[in-house]
Amino acid sequence: MKIFLSFLMSVSWAAGESVNSLTDEEKKAGWVLLFDGESTEHFRNFKKEGMSPKWEVKDGVLTLTGGGGGDILTKKEYGAFEFSVDYKISKGGNSGLMYHVKETAGTPWQTGPEIQIQDNVDGHDPQKAGWLYQLYRPAEGVDATKPAGEWNTLRILITPEKCVHWMNGTKYVEYVKGSEDWKKKVAASKFKKFKGFGEATSGHVCLQDHGNVVSFRNIKVREIK
Repeated sequence: MKIFLSFLMSVSWAAGESVNSLTDEEKKAGWVLLFDGESTEHFRNFKKEGMSPKWEVKDGVLTLTGGGGGDILTKKEYGAFEFSVDYKISKGGNSGLMYHVKETAGTPWQTGPEIQIQDNVDGHDPQKAGWLYQLYRPAEGVDATKPAGEWNTLRILITPEKCVHWMNGTKYVEYVKGSEDWKKKVAASKFKKFKGFGEATSGHVCLQDHGNVVSFRNIKVREIK
């Protein structure tokens, strides 16, 4: 496992490389493209069969054009996996990426931990992009995000042994989901009142509708057996 993770760390993940496609190396490593620039076949709205037209595909980009589109999920559930996505947030905008989401609560964030996506300059949430909402954050002063309107690459590794977030290639946080430290942080957060929050070991990956325009591309995943 250590050798495998070391290999993952050595891969270059610059935004804009190989847009909506996989390299031969990625294919060999088991990556699956979830968005090819045209089809949304791998996604649907939370607790629904289809997707709102407010999630629009244009010029190879998946964009939430405004509030009311609803959160969207991967149709497939994932346990241990690596996930990468380019995002572009609007000025002052807010969104999020959740994992291990279950459709047993009123909203995805009530079951699945959320990695924050927002404009760190003009956004209004004290939780910054790349942080695990109210649970884990990088060292003081670390901010590798690019300005609103520019592409950022968010990558996460989720395994029982450890979970890691990277923003534009910069490592932000590392934690063990379900550990004693994790449980203490959940107990001190707003999530403590939601039964089962963060306890699932597999679930959907979710892209959030927070009412602001946000765009995504290069959405890819690799399951870790």
